[in-house]
Parts: sequence; structure tokens; C-alpha cells
Amino acid sequence: MAGAGTSPLYIVMISIHGLIRGKNLELGRDADTGGQTKYVVELTRALARQPGVAQVDLVTRCIKDADVSTDYDKPIEVLDDNARILRLPAGPDLYIPKEELWGHLDAFTDELFSWLHHQPSRPDVLHSHYADAGYVGVRLSHLTGLPLIHTGHSLGRDKLRRLLALGLSVEEIQKRYRMAERISAEEDVLNSASLVITSTHNEIEDQYELYDCYTPEKMSVIPPGTDLNQFHPPTSEDGPVAFAGTLAKYLREPEKPMILALSRPDERKNIVTLLEAYGKSKRLQKLANLVIVAGNRNDIRELNEGAQQVLTELLLVIDCHELNGLVALPKHHAPSDVADIYRLAASSRGVFVNPALTEPFGLTLLEAAASGLPLVATEVGGPVDIIGNCRNGLLIDPLDEASIAGALLMILEDDAVWSTFSDNGLTTIARFYSWEAHANRYLKLVEDLIVQNRVVARPAPLAKPPAVQTRTRAIFTAIDNTLLGDPEALSRFVKLMREQHRRVLFGIATGRRLNSVLKLLKIHAIPMPDVLITSLGTEIYTPPQLTTDISWIHHIDHLWTPQALKRLMDPLPGLTLQAKEHQSRFKLSYFYDPQQAPAMEEILTLLRQHELSAHTSLSFGQFLDFVPARASKGQALRYVANQWKIPLQHVLVNGGSRDDEDMLRGQTLGVVVDSPHRQELTQLSDSERVYFSARAHASGILEAIDHYDFFGR
Repeated sequence: MAGAGTSPLYIVMISIHGLIRGKNLELGRDADTGGQTKYVVELTRALARQPGVAQVDLVTRCIKDADVSTDYDKPIEVLDDNARILRLPAGPDLYIPKEELWGHLDAFTDELFSWLHHQPSRPDVLHSHYADAGYVGVRLSHLTGLPLIHTGHSLGRDKLRRLLALGLSVEEIQKRYRMAERISAEEDVLNSASLVITSTHNEIEDQYELYDCYTPEKMSVIPPGTDLNQFHPPTSEDGPVAFAGTLAKYLREPEKPMILALSRPDERKNIVTLLEAYGKSKRLQKLANLVIVAGNRNDIRELNEGAQQVLTELLLVIDCHELNGLVALPKHHAPSDVADIYRLAASSRGVFVNPALTEPFGLTLLEAAASGLPLVATEVGGPVDIIGNCRNGLLIDPLDEASIAGALLMILEDDAVWSTFSDNGLTTIARFYSWEAHANRYLKLVEDLIVQNRVVARPAPLAKPPAVQTRTRAIFTAIDNTLLGDPEALSRFVKLMREQHRRVLFGIATGRRLNSVLKLLKIHAIPMPDVLITSLGTEIYTPPQLTTDISWIHHIDHLWTPQALKRLMDPLPGLTLQAKEHQSRFKLSYFYDPQQAPAMEEILTLLRQHELSAHTSLSFGQFLDFVPARASKGQALRYVANQWKIPLQHVLVNGGSRDDEDMLRGQTLGVVVDSPHRQELTQLSDSERVYFSARAHASGILEAIDHYDFFGR
């Protein structure tokens, strides 16, 4: 609830991967459409119902793919009166797995940044979900100054630890899961977020503890809720359940108690081990049927490799232990069937089991408990808190078949134990795990955060575009090893800029300080640009008076502690502080000797461990620079483009070294000219919006102008 004297809140949720819509969620369809999908939709609705909330927008990908519903290509879907889903493009139109999204997140960030600036009101807070949205959230928070809240849902370092324990190599894990990108994004978001919301204490103590930037003081446990109107115990008024007919096709004695597992067919869900435990226990087979609801399938051969492997192994185990008539592995179920399936299991006095290798939280456990089912669940992750709070089941070692079978037998063979666990779950779920309680706790935690960060009126930028704006395009270029080096090509480029002056905003973006840039412009007879971004994006000047943009200075000063950075860096071998003329209020610069200095990843780890926030770049293989987290050439360029109302798709950007990378990413039209150091930018070679020119210097820029047909000739 908004406190006295504060206006109602506008919250923007970001959850990018998976298939997200307001009804008939396709949970279990694939690894990306699971508990997080349901969580973000329910949280959006729950927050929007609170009296102190004006609007909640849930932002995700727009997907246009014949293999999925057209629901996912609607730009806006209304959830409630003041809640909606917003869908923006991110990469190809097709539905692709989250591991393939990393190269498209910068463009998604630019798209959302532009969309926010066209809204009638500014959000009070951003809330990112999972590492990919965290990557976007960090950049949006830096660009807008808005506070960032993050929910991890599942953590890369924890998953990496478990995959290594299973015997996978680091190379195989990286190829399959893009783990390096995920963990880097998680480290950044932990460093930048004002609040991290977790579902369990285990998440904080056992999983986040693995990160360099481990700050438990800004982490809070708010368990998710469940829909108690949808998930409730069976009653005498319940009519026939259609799904019972489906199960009857598989089971000889469908009236026996049901051991129910409900998850997607994923190796990490460990349902093969559950089936092995059941297959080796004649007592269990005599007492109960096993029902495994593992997504939907028509032909196993058409599924992805992971799902194929799990389902094939399930069928092989059923055959090995001769479990036909005892085990149901139905091919189809509708989202509307799920609540009925829980109630069928509860009316049979069955048990719900989640044997996952690790379970970040376990929304299905809440749904099952709300339906009256006792629980048997993995001892790794969220179930520890759920069963600890509700006292409604038993924890098991997910790798120990005897542990799984023993827990199931303990509940199924003792009516008193079954009744106690069932009753405990029903009475405690509403108290600990309702969405109403979650929303109230959420708003209490973020209210102070939002009030502290609510954007006050800032000084108006001194650099304003003219009243009549004729510039519809912009060209920004670095200087060293890019613009300069070929006098004849430079002369042609300057001539073109003069010809297009009324149409094109011309800007310089460089690591040099202002006086050094002005000297070079004079020596090489380059006309004064419309905008000068200097000192690695920490200073923005507008001719002819060369006025400093005070608003930008105010914006980037956030959490900037250069003295603390200097104390940390100075003792390191291989780092030598550059001369005074290369330093500035917002730029700390060193010479970097790769033979003696720590690797960049070690330096970044050191910063995170000391909770220092900075944008760090190593360019030309020898210049190590630290600037505020909100400052960089790319962020300054976006600030200027937004000021002049020039779409980023109409901004051509030229760079040649690592400190130009964030200018080139996203929706800008990038060009990397031929130069000795462009190998620092080879990671951008697959980008559709970055052109690697065959020619060097200004000639390479002219080549890119032709490549993009920038002036529409």
C-alpha cells in the first residue's frame, strides 16, 4: 500500500523468456514455460489489486510463430483494470529458447527504454525476473535512474555446481546453457539491484552465497502465493472429473491411492529416479498407483532432445519393471485439468511428490497442499521452507531411491499421518502462501525504497534541441584508430557531414578529455560537432558555448566512489595510474600490463566483493578505465538521442575498441572499421546490426554509410 503523502505506484515487471499470457498458461510445454511464468502473471495481478498501486505492466517478448498461439504476438493484453502484459520484439519473431536470447537483449532494452519514454507517466520501480531480465533491468536502471528489484527464480552458479557434480564438462555446460553469460548477468544485477526478493531462506544462505556480490542485507524472503479459489480440497459437491477417464485407460485399479508427480519432462526434475524407486518397491505397487503428468506430447520423436531422453527412459523403466497397469504417463492434459488432477489424488488419499535434483521454490507443492495432499519433496531448495512452515510432508534425498520409497510408504501406510499432513497443509497454506499476503509484504518492503528513489525534479539539461527539429538521423564516431588516419577519406567524410548537416546530428564519442578533442578537431580541420561525448561518456558538451549537461552529471554521480576504487586498484601489480590530464572527476584511468596485471575477470570479482559499482573497460589492450556505473559512451549516446528524439534505429555508430562496445550493441546501426584492435569487438560479429567494414578509418565509416544506405539514396 502506498503510504500517506505518496501517489499510487507504477511498477514495471520484466520477464522475457517463455510463453506468457493471462489465461491457459502452457505450463510444462518446455523448460522455459514453468513456475516463473505463472509466478509473474499472478504477482502482476496481485499487486494491481492493491489500493496503493496505479498500474502494473508485465513486459515480455513478442512472438510470431506458427507453432505457438497468436496470443503471444498481441502487443498489449489486458489482465485486469490496471494490469497488462506488454510484448516487445527481442530478436527473431520465432519462439526460441532462453539460451539463444542473450545476443538480442540489448535491442530489447533499447525497445523498452523507448517505450517507457512515450508513456504518460514514469514508473516508480523496475522488477526483473531471472538472469536475462536482470541483464535488461540493470541497463534500464542505469539509463533511467529507477530503482531495480530482482527475483532470480533459478541461479546459474547453483545450477553449474550441480551440473558439474553430474559429470558434465565446463565446455559442454557453456555450449548447452550459456552459463558464462548467465552468471555474469546475475553478478551485475546483484551489484545493481536495490532489493533482491527470494522465495526461501535456503536461496539466500545456500545459493546466493556462491556469488561474489553476496549482500544478504538487501535480500528479503517473500514466498509466492497460490490461487485458493482454483486449488482447494475435494468436496461432496464436486462433479465427475473428466481426467479420471483418461487415467482409467492406463490403470488396472484406478481407485487405489495415487502417487502424483507433475512436472515437465526435464532431467533435473528427476522423475526417472521416482519411477525406479516405485518399480523396485512391491509394497508401493500394492498400495498405490503412480501417475506422472509430464507435459503434453503427440510424438516423442518430435520433442526436444532433453524431453525425448526423459520420456524414453520413463517408458523403458516401465517396461523393465513390468509396471503396465500400475503407472499412468498420460500424453495430454489441459491447464484447466491441473486442479482436478490434484483433487483426484487427494480424494484417493494419495501423495504429491516432487523429487527434483534442486527446486528453487516449488509452486506445485503449494497447489497440491492447498488441495489437501501430503507432500514428499526434495531436501534441496524451496521445499525445506514450505514443509518446515506447513509441517505437511517429508523431505527426501532426491538421489536416494530408498529415501523416496520410504517417505511415500510412511504416509500411505498410516492413515493418521496422512490426515495430519493433509490438515496441516490446508490450515497453513492460506496463512503463509496467499498472493494477498505476498503483495502486502512486497509493498511494505519496497515503499521506503520507492519513496527514497522517487525521481525529484532535476535541473533541465542545458543542451536542448532547437525548437524546430530537422535532425532525423545521427552519426557518432570515436576518434582514435577510427575517424582519424586517412586524410583523404576524412576530407570526404567532412564534406558529406556538411552536405547533410540539416538532416544529421554529428557527434563525437571518445575516451579523451574535452581539451584534447578540441585540439584534434582543429589540427585535422574537422568542423565542430553538434555534440561532444568525452571522457568515456562521463561528460556531454554542446557547442558553440560548450556547455556541460548538468542533468547528466547529476544522473551519473550515483554510487560513484573513486577514492575507494583507487585504494583497491593501486596495490595491484601491473596497474600504473595514468597522468593527471587523463583523469577526471568521473574517470579513473590506469595503464594495464597484461604480463603482470590480474585478468579482467579477477578485477571485476574484486569490485563485486567490495560492493563497488563502476563501468569498467580495457581498451587497446593497455588502457584500463573506471567510470560510474551509469556512465559509458553507449549510455551517454542514448541519453542524447532521446533528448533529440532521434530513434536509435537511425543512429549510425562507429567504434574500434572495447570501450565502444555498448555504443554498438542494441538498436543502433554499428560499424567496426578495420583497425589493429578490432579483435576486441569480435564478439559482435554475429550481430545483424553491426557491420565490420573492409576499410579503415573514415573510409570504413563511408563504406558503412553505403552498406546501410543510411541517407536513403
